[in-house]
Amino acid sequence: MGWLPSAPQLGANPLNIAKAAEKAGKAPADYVVEQLRSGKLKFASEDPDNPQNFPRNLFVWRSNLLGSSGKGHEYFLKYLLGTQHGVQGKDLGAEGGAKPQEVKWRKEAAEGKLDLLVTLDFRLSTTCLYSDIVLPTATWYEKNDLNTSDMHPFIHPLSKAVDPAWQSRSDWEIYKASPRNSPS
Repeated sequence: MGWLPSAPQLGANPLNIAKAAEKAGKAPADYVVEQLRSGKLKFASEDPDNPQNFPRNLFVWRSNLLGSSGKGHEYFLKYLLGTQHGVQGKDLGAEGGAKPQEVKWRKEAAEGKLDLLVTLDFRLSTTCLYSDIVLPTATWYEKNDLNTSDMHPFIHPLSKAVDPAWQSRSDWEIYKASPRNSPS
């Protein structure tokens, strides 16, 4: 997600942009700027209902995105997860209201764009309830960590008081165990 190559020579894979830039004898950044200005390359956010631009996987780390952090819970359920939702009103197109001009508008918006929702959390939040996979993480008392908040100008250093319960692990242990970080 991010770029929507619309020119035929770029193909459907956004990773082909670097190859096309090399073929044109230009630096990737210069090539992208040129293609954006000419209209041959567009941002994926300009056509969010194009299946090529759907977010397929979403990993949520210690955030209740579907419950309180993300505003518009009903819309997350309908359009991102494609599940039972509480959207009651009609959208702008059905009501004849003013529609954004910067985004391609479709009569029917796509529902259920995600293929996989993974949550790392120590609480059973709303996001965990809707997740395909929940990885239990250690709480503040079970790990050495630094904690910050966007509401306060200070950092909380935390010292491990007890071992993690059950199968939960610290964020660092989960990170080290990920396939991308394994020695093999």
